[in-house]
Amino acid sequence: MRSPLVARRILMPAVGLALAAALAGCSSSSGSSATTSASNTPTQASTPVGPATPVPATSSSASAVAEITANWEKFFNSSTPTAQRVALLQNGSTFATAISGLSGLVSKLGAKVTNVTLNSATTATVTYNLTAGGSSLLTGQTGKAVLENGVWKVGDASLCGLLKLVPGGTVPSACSSAS
Repeated sequence: MRSPLVARRILMPAVGLALAAALAGCSSSSGSSATTSASNTPTQASTPVGPATPVPATSSSASAVAEITANWEKFFNSSTPTAQRVALLQNGSTFATAISGLSGLVSKLGAKVTNVTLNSATTATVTYNLTAGGSSLLTGQTGKAVLENGVWKVGDASLCGLLKLVPGGTVPSACSSAS
């Protein structure tokens, strides 16, 4: 069996090329491709999917974690229609072109949430694995979920963080204002 490092070295260029091709049709770039990567360390202690320590455990926090998990996995599921994915991303309409490009990136693209930490009543840190056809592509990724108009959504900065991982890829200009 190949080690995860070898698998990552093989899969990352393929994912990067697929992301770059899918995003080529996106809006203008930020002027240069970024070389920073997303942090794999959450800012607060992670807990298994369930209520997190920063927010007292209540039935509402348990339902928030369930909604965050479901919406995060639905957003990254390549079979979810683009209109639903736009509705599940913070400022989704600004990123519609990039979101529609996600569908063609990797066969059976998805995400599996492994931890949710509620940071406040309106933000959470999500730890997840990006998958393709059930196999892990990127593990231990972190992102931000935000409560927007009563719905827990994938934070736009989380999508931008992934797009910045694409070697030589074009990052949509909307990422420069992503929170």
